[in-house]
Amino acid sequence: MPELLYDLIEKQANITPTANALLHKNEVFTYSDLKFQTDQTCQKLLSLNTLPGERVAVYLPKIPETVFTIFGTAQAGGVFVPVNPLLKPQQVSYILKDCNVRTLVTSSDRLKLLKDTLIDCHDLRSIILVDKGDIPENLLPQITIVRWHSPCAEVETRTSVRLIDTDMAAILYTSGSTGNPKGVVLSHRNMLTGAHSVSSYLENTAQDCLLAVLPFSFDYGLSQLTTAFSVGASVVLMDYLLPRDVIKATARFQITGLAAVPPLWNQLAELEWPEETKKSLRYITNTGGAMPVATTHKLVKSLPTTAVYLMYGLTEAFRSTYLPPEQVAIRPESMGKAIPNAEILVLREDGTECAPGEPGELVHRGSLVSMGYWNDPAKTAERFKAIPNRHPEIPLTEIAVWSGDQVKKDEEGFLYFISRKDEMIKTSGYRVSPTEVEEVLYSSSLIKEVVALGVAHPQLGQAILLLAIAGPDCNERSLVQYCQKELPNFMLPKKIIFIDTLPRNQNGKIDRKTLATEYKDIFQESAS
Repeated sequence: MPELLYDLIEKQANITPTANALLHKNEVFTYSDLKFQTDQTCQKLLSLNTLPGERVAVYLPKIPETVFTIFGTAQAGGVFVPVNPLLKPQQVSYILKDCNVRTLVTSSDRLKLLKDTLIDCHDLRSIILVDKGDIPENLLPQITIVRWHSPCAEVETRTSVRLIDTDMAAILYTSGSTGNPKGVVLSHRNMLTGAHSVSSYLENTAQDCLLAVLPFSFDYGLSQLTTAFSVGASVVLMDYLLPRDVIKATARFQITGLAAVPPLWNQLAELEWPEETKKSLRYITNTGGAMPVATTHKLVKSLPTTAVYLMYGLTEAFRSTYLPPEQVAIRPESMGKAIPNAEILVLREDGTECAPGEPGELVHRGSLVSMGYWNDPAKTAERFKAIPNRHPEIPLTEIAVWSGDQVKKDEEGFLYFISRKDEMIKTSGYRVSPTEVEEVLYSSSLIKEVVALGVAHPQLGQAILLLAIAGPDCNERSLVQYCQKELPNFMLPKKIIFIDTLPRNQNGKIDRKTLATEYKDIFQESAS
């Protein structure tokens, strides 16, 4: 069994070298091709003196070079950092600085946008451009620019890099309820355990063809690659414009497995699925938020022979639970039970287990629990803790991840989501920090005070509502234009309301709970 991430590709290249591994538009890469391209990427990174554990960021759309970078970095002993291609320059720069990225893989157009924000990225030494576009002037003097297809010096292969399965493999950035996003550190073991666990209950085989429509900066999107490669299946890379494009691609490539988040499923459920799609699509999966029951029913009706898997996960522990397809008609509101290689507990604050029906915090234990947050011991200590009084006779305590989600368990052990303990906004499958949105708005100098709230929305799960006290030069149009310039689409407010004062609690802080209660139905009212 493979022990390191790159071993997934090497194993399949030895077993079925001519089988399709990766498809993108009209390009097809067999497992032999994938191994060659990944080896070449590894060599290029080693020629740039990439050391074990150094971070390599990739800021690109879903193209083959993104995949080659991810696995080539792992092969070289580095740590890959997939950056969401929708992020704006300041947000990308924050990630590059936060985890001390040494090498950035991107395109010339994206580099032009980033140029002015790289001045503080003092650890950045190399940039690999995947195209032949012009290089912007006045980059930091210490940065070496190389082209993807340029020859590189021959260096020793990865046999000179001694890695074990608990070494770092990736850092995935996920937003918290306050401040900037946090980097979740994943080991090779985390990622391989996740791949084998998910592929086992989805019953993936080499005959599967998965459509990757989610960003690889999501653990759920990234898992489409690892799950497929673990069994020798193929993956189709796609950045879609319209939901109908997803259905067309499913038919064109005879997709057998499709993963998405609730907002996309809400749109897909309203469309017609052609017969050839119904015949090929073996299963669909959902995570990133609860699937509306009405949407589940529509999909089951449209795809009567397709298995529906409702899943729950958090970046800090990859996937956690799934509801088997045979249970969807019985309990469609349920998150299911623990996936293989995980134990999911519902605990009170003192660490004791909750009774059936009693709300508690979801706690995940097992080899899927990540290594913590990059360079942030305080936040790591908040979420990654030992379970009190569990096997006190063992000298070294086991660390579990405390999700911050309130759930309950029924008499048969099936789990049900209740709410988040923090104020995280979960919109369109993304986790958005309200503080991050607010800080961008404050930098505009257009507003005096602002609050970003996540409010229930019939299509998005939650939508972002801005409550703002306007400055003298502020109006809705100017504020919307500033948001469109500085925020990616998924972080844009759905509605802006100008108010005169914001309520405060006894500590002088803005009373978010009062505001959330007051405006909780605003998107339902506008929809009716």
